[in-house]
Amino acid sequence: MTKIAFIEAEGVEAVREAALPDEVSHAALLEALQAAGVTVDGVSVFFDEEDEPFDAKSKPRHVKDGARIHITRCKRIAVTIHYLDQTAEQKFAPGARVKSVKAWAVRHFRIDKGDAAEHVLQICNSQDRPPTDTPLQKLTKAGVCAVCFDLVPEKRVEG
Repeated sequence: MTKIAFIEAEGVEAVREAALPDEVSHAALLEALQAAGVTVDGVSVFFDEEDEPFDAKSKPRHVKDGARIHITRCKRIAVTIHYLDQTAEQKFAPGARVKSVKAWAVRHFRIDKGDAAEHVLQICNSQDRPPTDTPLQKLTKAGVCAVCFDLVPEKRVEG
């Protein structure tokens, strides 16, 4: 039985689809990606939010329907987060979602759950607040494997 996987490639806005078998080898995955028109030279392939790339040394893996495959030059994304007068840095997999980064920041800065619920991640020096399901790879620019966020209140109520 085949599964549909969604391909998110560095520098490509549109998400592409690929039909994959239940168990896929690295060679079979590369073949499917090339058939979908995705360039695979000099890049790493990651499934979902996994920390390690899927490469020629990897065992064949089970593919879930709706899996996300990230094609990127970045093996890790360096994230800087500013909160009040504090700054923290951590590296994440390219497929890590904004919500995972926020959860890490909440733990790191020891923010209580009530306050955390009222804060969002905003791209530094902008008003851009990416949706929580956005993979970090989509937020990198021109091959730079880094993203900067400010952890800010979602709304300010002035009274």
